[in-house]
Amino acid sequence: MKTLQEFLVKQDYIKIKLTLTKTNHFEIKASINGTKGLFILDTGASSSCVGFEAAENFKLKVKDSDIKAAGAGATNMLTQISKKNKLKIGTWKQEKIALILFDLTHVNTALTNHKAKPVDGIIGADILKKGKAIIDYQKKYLYLKKT
Repeated sequence: MKTLQEFLVKQDYIKIKLTLTKTNHFEIKASINGTKGLFILDTGASSSCVGFEAAENFKLKVKDSDIKAAGAGATNMLTQISKKNKLKIGTWKQEKIALILFDLTHVNTALTNHKAKPVDGIIGADILKKGKAIIDYQKKYLYLKKT
């Protein structure tokens, strides 16, 4: 019998290592516009996002947005949007990615209070859907379909 990994690799999926944090979140390393960062993998987040303070670091062209963000105990947060970004997770690449920017202070405060590292952003369902993602929770791997 084939393993999940063998099956998915034959189906043109890329295997990416996940790290389980002390807060029971999966962390993932990714780069945006050529700059590396640390992200939480969040299947419940509809959109991928980064903190306002990361805009310059990731070379984001930002526009104000009328959309209000909510999540993890915070609601009605102001947002900005950045379109046409290059995202790389492992060897999986995607261009023309839109990212939402909002204040991640409450997220990073919760992480650091539990002795976890602060993150640059969140990889959400929009990216996971684009990559036809499969998560192996037991072995701690994310699989994304080659484009």
